[in-house]
Amino acid sequence: MGPLRDCKAWQDAGLVLSTTSNEACKMFDATLTQYVTWTNDKSLGGIEGCLSKLHAADPTFTMGHVIANGLVLIGTGSSVRLDKELDSAMKKMMALSESQPLTEREKLHVSALDTFASGRLPKACDIWDKILQDYPTDMLALKFAHDTYFYLGYQTQMRDSVARVYPHWTPNIPLSSYVKGIFSFGLMETNFFDHAEKLASEALAINQSDAWSVHTMAHINEMKADLKNGLTFMKQTENNWKDCDMLACHNYWHWALYFIEKGDYEAALTIYDNHIAPRCMSSGSMLDVVDNCSMLYRLQLEGVKVGDRWNEVIQLTKKHSKDHVLFFNDVHILMSSLGAKDHKTTNELLTTLQELAKAPGEDHELGLAPKLGLPLCQALVEFDNGNYDKTVELLYPIRYQLLQIGGSNAQVKGLKGW
Repeated sequence: MGPLRDCKAWQDAGLVLSTTSNEACKMFDATLTQYVTWTNDKSLGGIEGCLSKLHAADPTFTMGHVIANGLVLIGTGSSVRLDKELDSAMKKMMALSESQPLTEREKLHVSALDTFASGRLPKACDIWDKILQDYPTDMLALKFAHDTYFYLGYQTQMRDSVARVYPHWTPNIPLSSYVKGIFSFGLMETNFFDHAEKLASEALAINQSDAWSVHTMAHINEMKADLKNGLTFMKQTENNWKDCDMLACHNYWHWALYFIEKGDYEAALTIYDNHIAPRCMSSGSMLDVVDNCSMLYRLQLEGVKVGDRWNEVIQLTKKHSKDHVLFFNDVHILMSSLGAKDHKTTNELLTTLQELAKAPGEDHELGLAPKLGLPLCQALVEFDNGNYDKTVELLYPIRYQLLQIGGSNAQVKGLKGW
């Protein structure tokens, strides 16, 4: 990690932060850097340690509250509807923003996060893109928009949001090489494989530990069905990305996916047992949970006996059966309850989703429930019960809408091929 930016450095970058505390500015930078690089820097106490130091340096620093709350929300493992502590933190952020003079950019950040928290994900992206129009090197807006477009399945917008600002990211700007990787992912998801590979390779030439660019390369080999290069690339680069603790589990998922497609199920299970499962149980992050459920489910679809592995996973997932933050999460949580034969959790997930879908309000995901989310979840249940005719009856009308549940082409492909 390079020198952390103080108040003047942020001002010189044209991204004024409304605080007089240099320490708060530096910890904001440290937190942002770890978010972008997918790595908790232990020397700084990780993201949690940096946020603690940030709030101690200036408890009223609004953008400090924006990044803290934003990281919880963007993790999609919690929501203001269910988490009283998060709801209180969001209300505190709103109150602070109204009690002090802020720049227009900071006000828009507050508005975007409040919009995201209310479930209006497309509108939140509009606001982040509005920030980027005037402040193209605002990494927080860029990354929050990128991640949210991904959750929405808005692939073209995910690509273009970065494409518009990419020329502004000159090499002297901190984290500029990571923008190459972020842009390359959007290009890959919209089938510009050659351009995506070029940018990801450039990013890795600058920083070989850029786990997101490794991730893009893994996707490119997956979408090209180039198992040989995919397996070789993951093995050769493993030492570069294995310590990127927030993304390593997902990169191991990609590695195991190649083995499934090769028909080497034992190798896929070995990666699951040695890397995916332990990392998931340790972190409890929703991304790792999804990877865990997806891998076991795909192996089951291949006829592989996974033993009692579902029984460990369900201990994590059943805590989220009432969340309904993203359908993408719901579907994977449902895979785990079906795999573990946990009928209580399955019924709880379906009934709470049905109830919320009756009055979705402005919540984007809940608005999709009647025509997409609920039929998809019911299809998984029917498939698990051996009712294959009913499964097809439910899936056939929505087969071209599955991308709306979010995730990547590689992730949704598992459902399309099902």
